[in-house]
Amino acid sequence: MCCASGKVKLPELHSPPEPLSTFLSAVTRVSKHFLENIHKYNSCFQMTSFGATNIVRENYMPTFRVQGQIYHHAGSLLPLPDADHKFLQIYFMANSDEQIEQRCHYNAGTRREIVGALQGLFDQHNELVRLFKTAIQRMPADDYAVVIRADKRPVGQHERQFNAPTIDEVAIVIVGEEFESRDIILHRRSVDIQRVSTTHRSCDELQYPILFWRGDDGYHFNIKMINPQTGEGTNKKVSAMNYYSYRLMIHQNAENDILKCRQLFHQYIVDMYAKIETERLLYIRLNQTELRSEQYIHLRDAIVNDGNVNPNELGRMAILPSTFTGSLHVYITRSITKSPRVAEQCDVNIHSLGDGRRNFKPWSSDEDDA
Repeated sequence: MCCASGKVKLPELHSPPEPLSTFLSAVTRVSKHFLENIHKYNSCFQMTSFGATNIVRENYMPTFRVQGQIYHHAGSLLPLPDADHKFLQIYFMANSDEQIEQRCHYNAGTRREIVGALQGLFDQHNELVRLFKTAIQRMPADDYAVVIRADKRPVGQHERQFNAPTIDEVAIVIVGEEFESRDIILHRRSVDIQRVSTTHRSCDELQYPILFWRGDDGYHFNIKMINPQTGEGTNKKVSAMNYYSYRLMIHQNAENDILKCRQLFHQYIVDMYAKIETERLLYIRLNQTELRSEQYIHLRDAIVNDGNVNPNELGRMAILPSTFTGSLHVYITRSITKSPRVAEQCDVNIHSLGDGRRNFKPWSSDEDDA
């Protein structure tokens, strides 16, 4: 399950240095406070915002639940004049004490000494933070932007997989140039908000700096499966499901610190499952021919010709296969399987009105099983 029979091999995550290692230990009073409020402390340092159609927060709810679509947004590197610094912008405040004050201001209940310790850790070890600080020094005016390519690697070098992006992979461009939709484009100063693609290699690290304190790459499309016998890469790619199954498992001689992160771990699982399902739906939409969706031509015609359907409200139709979890076929099959099976049981020893007809009584398989 975790490694697809040896076909998936990812580098193990590095153990966190101090003070993060102690904060995750749940031994001291400080560490217990940190874990109880780990979601707030991650919010202090996250570089993108987390949102969903509806985030369900109930009293004493031990799990994290969302409804609808999950999305991540990123703003500019610097705020507009007279505007407060938020998210990634806080990293560029000149004074360290001002950064701590701003982070605690937006996240009530956090402690200054913990925020200060984590801030020093990220300034020293997080490659994304160091990259952004280097890039902003190269931007001469507000009409420039920094672009982190989704898949680009430096010319003449081997294909990178899990190292953090380097400054050679970051482009400083004039606003208005065209790039791929999955690239992250951060303006120096702007009111524009960009939606970050979930398949960008830095998406997880921007959102969960406590889980990925080094800023190394997360999941992306170019991770190759390996041959279990030779260890060589194959032409097949690692899916999001393969990747996160591997990341969440406990491996021999390796400690999985992600599992220690309580509420933040819950949010991470929900977020990544949404990414897995999005990737599956994208594959289905782009491979309708291979899935033989033309067999449903009569269904399409019926929908288009339905007088109760407004043609202007119809988008591009994509047929979900019966194997997709959540499809109507799966729902109907489960409903039939779980519903009591009603049958008729005949008692041959009882006659009704002496006419030879058998006396039947209904029975349920649930009752019979009991």
